[in-house]
Amino acid sequence: MTLQRLEPELLALTPNEKAQAIQILAQSLGNPWRGIEKNSGVCGGDACITGTRIPVWVLVNARNLGISEAQLLKDYPTLSATDLTNAWVYATVYPEEIAIATNENEED
Repeated sequence: MTLQRLEPELLALTPNEKAQAIQILAQSLGNPWRGIEKNSGVCGGDACITGTRIPVWVLVNARNLGISEAQLLKDYPTLSATDLTNAWVYATVYPEEIAIATNENEED
């Protein structure tokens, strides 16, 4: 099957099915979350942008509050547009994890 023939079928998937497809494809690459890492000694083990202490949940929460990607890149000069894309994809695949991390950290 070619990508050209697969594209209409992918676009017809529900958002949840698309997230599952992304996860399957990412896992098949051998490094499922390029640009995202979890380390128990960094930010309580929350998923972070690789090489930073910027949790994915912080970026997602900021976006949900209406902060634009351009503003996030300005506020976090070490981030790239690719980092944000990685964060959005990760959050799409693991929405429960992001919601839990957000709730736990907003209580503090």
